[in-house]
Amino acid sequence: MQRVASLIHLDTARKLHLTGKNIGIAILDTGIGVHPDLTLQNSRLAAFVDIVNHRHDFYDDNGHGTHIAGIISGNGTASHGRYRGIAPESHFVMIKVLNQKGEGNIEDVLSGIRWLITHYKEYNIRIVNISVGSSRGKYIGENSPLVRGVEALWEKGLVVLTAAGNHGPSPQSIGAPGNSRKIITVGASDVLQSRTGRDYSGRGPTHNCIKKPDIVAPGSNIISCQPVQISPFVNMYGDSFNHLPVNRLYQSRSGTSMSTPVVSGCIALLLQQRPYLSNREIKLHLKNTAADLGYDHSRQGWGMIQLDRLLYHA
Repeated sequence: MQRVASLIHLDTARKLHLTGKNIGIAILDTGIGVHPDLTLQNSRLAAFVDIVNHRHDFYDDNGHGTHIAGIISGNGTASHGRYRGIAPESHFVMIKVLNQKGEGNIEDVLSGIRWLITHYKEYNIRIVNISVGSSRGKYIGENSPLVRGVEALWEKGLVVLTAAGNHGPSPQSIGAPGNSRKIITVGASDVLQSRTGRDYSGRGPTHNCIKKPDIVAPGSNIISCQPVQISPFVNMYGDSFNHLPVNRLYQSRSGTSMSTPVVSGCIALLLQQRPYLSNREIKLHLKNTAADLGYDHSRQGWGMIQLDRLLYHA
């Protein structure tokens, strides 16, 4: 996360004392596990909804959702701040729509969306992070239930972000619902900056000739939270985690799934600073403040997110 912080100029937000406080984020993913950075003391987990198995207690049987939540909202407790998230005082609702293999179906995602449309005001949700998607963007078009579902969230005024997918670098490799013309589609910037490594980020345009992605952010080798297996006899509020090695608490993952919460966290900071901004205004701000990496739109969108420009943009 320190590398990410440097690349996006996170220090600007810290100097302005922006932490995402009072900004709610809905995460549609594999769930949320126990972790001292997220769900114990000073927990920012506002609600847990299990569409897949209908359990009431929060859990993550895959780890992907916990990793995403850590990038956005982890407070860095277990790492003494080293792996603190972008918006460490934001709160989140976790909607489990994927199973233990990280797989799901469109109807479960739509069920999660319907729950969110009913309850987003209750939790002051401003942002929706969907680090999931189908590789079948060619077959799931603009008028599909999945794309219409995420656009319904956008029409409610929510800032909806989704991953571009990891099926690049071929043209027209953006997955659904990232092929929606309304929501913000996030690609990975790593190869574009280093000019080395495998270029996995989904590339536009979509099969309906929509320019995508919209913006890119770091997504490779991102270290964030993983669920911690603990004994029920251990005092979770004591110092029991102090003796766990870092590799039991954090893990590295790569993909546009990781790029998306980086941008979600940045938008949480922007909304703390200027809560009156609409989702359309935020999308325009992203466009006007991104750093041009020197590639065409099908690879970089408007460019890489730059938090210093975003926060000072008039």
